[in-house]
Amino acid sequence: MTYASSLLRTLEARGFIHQLTDAAALDAAAAKGSITAYIGFDCTGPSLHIGHLVSIMMLRHLQSAGHRPIVVMGGGTTKVGDPSGKDDARQLLDDRQIAANMASIRTAFENFVRFGESGSDAIMVNNDEWLSTLQYIPFLRDIGRHFSINRMLTFDSVKLRLDREQPLSFLEFNYMILQAYDYLELNRRYGCVLQMGGSDQWGNIVNGTDLIRRVDGREAWGLTTPLITRADGSKMGKTAAGAVWLNEDMLPSFDYWQFWRNTDDRDVGRFLKLFTDLGLDEIETVLAGDINAAKIRLATEATALCRGRAAAETAAATAAATFGGGSGEALPKFAVTGPVTILDALVGLGFAASKGEARRLVAGGGARVDGEAVADEGVMVSVGARISAGKKRHGMLIDG
Repeated sequence: MTYASSLLRTLEARGFIHQLTDAAALDAAAAKGSITAYIGFDCTGPSLHIGHLVSIMMLRHLQSAGHRPIVVMGGGTTKVGDPSGKDDARQLLDDRQIAANMASIRTAFENFVRFGESGSDAIMVNNDEWLSTLQYIPFLRDIGRHFSINRMLTFDSVKLRLDREQPLSFLEFNYMILQAYDYLELNRRYGCVLQMGGSDQWGNIVNGTDLIRRVDGREAWGLTTPLITRADGSKMGKTAAGAVWLNEDMLPSFDYWQFWRNTDDRDVGRFLKLFTDLGLDEIETVLAGDINAAKIRLATEATALCRGRAAAETAAATAAATFGGGSGEALPKFAVTGPVTILDALVGLGFAASKGEARRLVAGGGARVDGEAVADEGVMVSVGARISAGKKRHGMLIDG
């Protein structure tokens, strides 16, 4: 459909929309005036990673369109664990660990959205504020009676786990009810009428919109994004060397920049739309030029959003000095016909005289893939990977 609101037009044009509960009604509300929307983030670690960036960028676009974002920190839901997309129960953290993770995660949002007390200023809340004060029997009577077990068993977050014959605890089964209650509470407290999230959250989001309608008779909507994968089919957020963290203390800005610089040619246009603020016309101009220049622009703009413009420019300058303009033409090369181990790559590039020497290099933390340290000698690397030994020796794998 053709959207009337600038919010949905922008999200659709840039590739953020997968599912909507009532596109026409949400579009009308967003076109009529400011709406309030939220996304929740559980505090399972000290930093979010780039797999969370799609959600964070949606909050940014929401605010840019004049609407109010709410960032919900899952201080309460982290104690339960979301079963979506997982085979095993989440490791349970104590209150001290959750609080420490929350304090660390908060800093990442400050570069993406503007926090304040009025208008479209974003707010950050902790769902432990209301979840940990719930009384069990009253909650079951007032909220639990609105949920059908039959229907809950059909949602992917539960069904896929059971289909794989993986155990699902009663604790985890309650997660979708608590998330729905979050939405009800946010609707009552802040007039929040839209919950956004990844496609794996569709069932949880629909539960929330239904609960608001059943309990308070008010209208609310849900929006999910498509699953973002790279051209090779791998999930965003992970690399051979581990997660690509948003926090500087978890991943240096140069390594963050380098991840984006090594984007597959086929992903550059899509990622410029999803992960930068560049206008669509400017993106087309960038893509019409040299693909390596487009990758450098992607890396610099994405890093500027997450780490600040100064850090992005410094990373780009460092890459230019290290890699001969950042494109890799001057690097030593090793031709391969398929994936090889990091040990074979180090030997093939001449960075180690033997696999034994390569093992010692890996064990000592001196081997890196695309700027990220490698600790496992069994890591596989493929065509296009940049291999480093220490700070001054760099090479690239090419198609043999």
